[in-house]
Amino acid sequence: MPALVLHVAVPSPLRRSFDYLPPRGYDPARLLPGMRVKVPFGRTQTVGVVLEVAVQSRVERARLKHVLEVLDAEPLLSAELLALLTWASGYYHHPIGEVVAAALPTALRQGRTPRARAAAVAAPASLIAEAPPLLHPAQEQAVEAVAAAQGFQTFLLEGITGSGKTEVYLRLIERVIAAGRQALVLVPEIALTPQLMERFTQRFSVPVALLHSGLNDGERLHAWRAARSGQAPIVIGTRSAVFTPLARPGLIVIDEEHDLSFKQQEGFRYHARDVAIMRAQRAKVPVLLGSATPSLESLYNVCEGRYRRLALPQRAGRAQAPQVTVLDMRSTPTEGRVSRPLLTLMDATIKRSEQALVFLNRRGYAPTLICKECHWVATCTRCDTRMVLYQRAQRLLCHHCAAQRAAETVCPACHSLALYALGHGTERVEETLTRHFPAAAVARMDRDTTRAKGALQGLIDDVHAGRSHILVGTQMLAKGHHFPQVTLVGILDADQGLFGVDFRAPERMSQLIVQVMGRAGRGDIVGQVVIQTHHPDHPLLRLLLTRGYGAFAEAALDERAQAALPPYSALALLRAEAVDAEAPLAFLEEACALAQAAGVAAVQLLGPVNAPMERRAGRHRAQLLLQSTRRADLHRLLATCLPQWESLKLARRVRWSLDVDPMEMG
Repeated sequence: MPALVLHVAVPSPLRRSFDYLPPRGYDPARLLPGMRVKVPFGRTQTVGVVLEVAVQSRVERARLKHVLEVLDAEPLLSAELLALLTWASGYYHHPIGEVVAAALPTALRQGRTPRARAAAVAAPASLIAEAPPLLHPAQEQAVEAVAAAQGFQTFLLEGITGSGKTEVYLRLIERVIAAGRQALVLVPEIALTPQLMERFTQRFSVPVALLHSGLNDGERLHAWRAARSGQAPIVIGTRSAVFTPLARPGLIVIDEEHDLSFKQQEGFRYHARDVAIMRAQRAKVPVLLGSATPSLESLYNVCEGRYRRLALPQRAGRAQAPQVTVLDMRSTPTEGRVSRPLLTLMDATIKRSEQALVFLNRRGYAPTLICKECHWVATCTRCDTRMVLYQRAQRLLCHHCAAQRAAETVCPACHSLALYALGHGTERVEETLTRHFPAAAVARMDRDTTRAKGALQGLIDDVHAGRSHILVGTQMLAKGHHFPQVTLVGILDADQGLFGVDFRAPERMSQLIVQVMGRAGRGDIVGQVVIQTHHPDHPLLRLLLTRGYGAFAEAALDERAQAALPPYSALALLRAEAVDAEAPLAFLEEACALAQAAGVAAVQLLGPVNAPMERRAGRHRAQLLLQSTRRADLHRLLATCLPQWESLKLARRVRWSLDVDPMEMG
């Protein structure tokens, strides 16, 4: 038998695997793909994963080093999962070693041993811990459609807010567990995992594994083991949980599938929704995408016949759609950022012992600190942006690079004392409402108030217990929370996405407005929604509010088709940044010339240009957009050009990255 060679994925920025010889004295027959091995790498040692056991090497055998140690008695990653990771590495053109490392908890990447063994877990005698509610007909049809799927099929569950999408998930998962299989549920934000976890543990008498970045290494490893062994029939997690090994996969659910949080924005820039669909296809199981405001990509795939649409057009139980009022802020009196009519409605709401929710997607006290005399503005010294004022802490904070300093009390330009806060953030709105309603408990939910462990759950508990009368917050409020006592929702600025530079801005604005509106009247009382806008006649806003998200999405898809924008084309964004202002554009100009020389005429090259925010965290940024109506042509060009781009001298002077299917153009 010829001597074996191991192709090993080593966590490094190099876009290939590395070849090693088996450890001296180790039985080669025991070596299998998916095992971790400790290997020498340069002057150090590292932990890699065996991708393939082969007989040939890409380098001379005499130059190969031996594996130092085999860390596992059996593969940690199955052949199916390794194939998915290899596909993801190819599709996103990212180094295979870093992709494989993303599928392992930190403890396993460091070489620790997982002690749990794979085990067949039978469904308990009493699977259901809590009696489920009755389904309405549309829910029953959705459950039966997915349950009847033979193997892989993608379903889009489009249900208005409060229509009972989670109950559909629960009924399907009940069937999956009863069949002795596992369900993977992906959610966009850590904020959603505690309440979803509670809902699942109340319903099912089975272990539930929870995976997200808020866990420590030990907690994450324990959950990962339970999923891999099959001891946890239900696995709930955020983006990275899409790579969690499952002993017996039966169903994959992506809740709020439209959410931008499913796209990794740094390093390995994958989209968890798209990876999940590919994983379901390879595992031959159904995948269910749920949203009240589906992404235009998913709606396009429904039109193309790739996905099957399931509709939930009515709210669950006795809940009714809220009544919507649009206020023209050009002629409406305000107190701070809050209109007088909204304050009047809030007063009546509180007197009825109901709750009000006020939404503004801007943190801090004010987005600008400015001098009345000379118009000096507090800006970040490392970014092309203004610093956000935090009044209570008397600090200025950059939301892009996290730089902060004490807020000036004297203008550094003209030495005037006439500094004032321009604009409103959630902290300032909280102050306004606390002053106007001194007897009411006002709670603020944004990234600043939920940093501490347990803080978010404490805020949610206060809302559910009725201890908070008014809830003020950012988009965290829009993500699937169920607040039955909230009967009034105020949206303070519906205009933020109407004039964005990103072509996806109107889509995100519409999704956010609809999701926030859906927090109102989820109990037995009909809710009210007040939308404040300076552009009540804007065509997209009028279409959304008069005919609903479906009509907006149809119009937006028509616009995308005419402009040949996704989903009617495929994009890749080549970004570069450096301390040197000239280097990023110079690198991208050379990269563009190489792409043009590759001769793939079906790919358009747009740029290079400076990024919308040219300087961030002290580094100058530029980008080159590659666009094609044929995805295969785009990938062929990228596969040809990436090795050439890596070999450029300027590539060592800049930090550059490739983003396939970018979701943000900045």
